[in-house]
Amino acid sequence: MKKIFITGGAGYVGAVLTPYLLAKGHKVTVFDLMMFGENILKENSNLKIIKGDIRNTELLNKVLPGHDVVIHLACISNDPSFELNPTLGKSINLDAFTPLVEIAKKNLIERFIYASTSSVYGIKKEKDVSETMSLEPLTDYSRYKASCETILKKYESENFTPITIRPATVCGYSPRQRLDVVVNILTNLAYHKREITVFGGTQLRPNIHIKDMARAYEILIEAPKSKVSGEIFNAGYDNYSVLELASTVKKVIGDDVNIKSSFSNDNRSYHISSKKIKKILGFEPKKTISDAVNDLKLAFKKDLLPNSLTDEKYFNIKKMQSLNLK
Repeated sequence: MKKIFITGGAGYVGAVLTPYLLAKGHKVTVFDLMMFGENILKENSNLKIIKGDIRNTELLNKVLPGHDVVIHLACISNDPSFELNPTLGKSINLDAFTPLVEIAKKNLIERFIYASTSSVYGIKKEKDVSETMSLEPLTDYSRYKASCETILKKYESENFTPITIRPATVCGYSPRQRLDVVVNILTNLAYHKREITVFGGTQLRPNIHIKDMARAYEILIEAPKSKVSGEIFNAGYDNYSVLELASTVKKVIGDDVNIKSSFSNDNRSYHISSKKIKKILGFEPKKTISDAVNDLKLAFKKDLLPNSLTDEKYFNIKKMQSLNLK
């Protein structure tokens, strides 16, 4: 059993990761602004929830001591949300990072796991985009993610184990649902409108099922220090084009779903190799993109995601605009 501190633990990934780690017998502290609701996580005797901002160093100094592991998920996520308020994005995604790491190290946290992004590579022509390749981020969001990776590595020591993971785009059902990422967008439209519009279509998008993402974090928690300290790991499933993802959605949702194509000037085409995490840690996805689509289909059927086309809580940009967070 470990005492695990998760920033952003009530977010899209955190809302699946937190109960997963609790079920494994760990004690979990969630530190989150709770922008998307206060009742996302179910009560548990081993769960402590702290409503807080990662820019609040005074609060972090009070609540971080006594933990074994930090998993840093909290951020203004994805490019469009970040561009909505670049100053806010920088203050949370970059400026708050070094103080958080220093507070963790000072308080004898043994392991610090940082959620970066596979978009730090930018657009690569090579077939297998591995962790050794140069970073060519296209946006401030991914540039700051890359900068934080560099910062974290500098704090590596005998008593402090920093690890960076570069996830593909996460997909599937979560108690704090996002419906503004590619597989989830396509599934929502296919289920409710029976029509998908694919903009471009040839762009590659690596994805990973949200339950596999939770497993990946568990493996990084448990792995021997010698295998992970200072290391960077990609984590993704197959690299499909947007059109292939749309076709997968149609197969799961129904043959009556119509796929339309439209021009796009979005040149972001990402693909990654996840061979390293498999070779060193034995991790490979167990869930497919079809599984993620089916999980969302069932959630829609059970009315777990009411007003999924219009409710701002499923869309980061809409929610941030209404909150006017500073």
